[in-house]
Amino acid sequence: MIIKSKLLILGSGPAGYTAAIYAARANLNPILITGSQPGGQLTTTDRIENWPGSPDKLTGSTLMDRMNMHAIKFGTKIYFDHIYQVDFKRQPFTCYGNKQYKSDAIIIATGSSARYLGISSEELYKGKGVSACAVCDGFFYKNHPVSVIGGGNTAIEEALYLSNIASTVHLIHRRNEFRAEKILVNRMLKKSYSGKIVLHTNYIVKEILGDSKKVNSILLQSTNQKKEKKILVSAVFVAIGHLPNTNIFCNQIPLKNNYICIRPIDNVKYRTATAISGIFSAGDVSDYLYRQAITAAGFGCMAALDVEDYLNNLIKEGGQ
Repeated sequence: MIIKSKLLILGSGPAGYTAAIYAARANLNPILITGSQPGGQLTTTDRIENWPGSPDKLTGSTLMDRMNMHAIKFGTKIYFDHIYQVDFKRQPFTCYGNKQYKSDAIIIATGSSARYLGISSEELYKGKGVSACAVCDGFFYKNHPVSVIGGGNTAIEEALYLSNIASTVHLIHRRNEFRAEKILVNRMLKKSYSGKIVLHTNYIVKEILGDSKKVNSILLQSTNQKKEKKILVSAVFVAIGHLPNTNIFCNQIPLKNNYICIRPIDNVKYRTATAISGIFSAGDVSDYLYRQAITAAGFGCMAALDVEDYLNNLIKEGGQ
């Protein structure tokens, strides 16, 4: 089955949904492909405090549900599908999932996925105590000791979330200082004073240990001394960053450090344009620096406006 459109949006995070809302209001009749994780990684966030206009508690799932309904309200057609192959060599562009999609323009908003440690024991225990989502899996470790790996916002947020569920949260960070926002660090430190969160700075995970069924401990290696220590835990939550979801675009579009390159030349008209005319990019898949929900949404708005102008110019050129 072939589905044709003026605009195809790949991804259903803040960038994808915002692009869909703007494009739908411009009568571009966009089609949005959700990908394998509808709502994107924000759906795994238990608490959002920096979304403008929402000072009260807001969960990632709630925000993404609202965006989904908003996009549908203005006429976006949403397909719950996962694209595994693309052809950007000619227009209309083609994307292959359970269905085949052809479009005059595409906005890539596929976001990013959790980065793992890359040690063999980690692979062995994925689904048996190793996770990259505390909101998803924390409930299963109620009143058990757990560990969180990382020093950024995500790691601190996950440690704080788990401190209300687990008996103890061991926070492991390879440095002495945390990169997270000060407000989060201060909350974490308060929890550490009570013993709910135990800090292990200047340590990395050398090995994850357990039996054939589940994790029971981790072996830590000091980053500045020749010493190791073993900690008893029932789960390991990895929160060391994300990798852009660009595997299917490797041979189709220019990438740098796996991120999609935008504004290929200094005087390019469209700020979200890629090196291929008609292909635009928005959100974390192109943003290695800010990586916030609000900046991703802003990116989606920009991409939709760029596409609107691009398609209008196509029509004018076709009429000449």
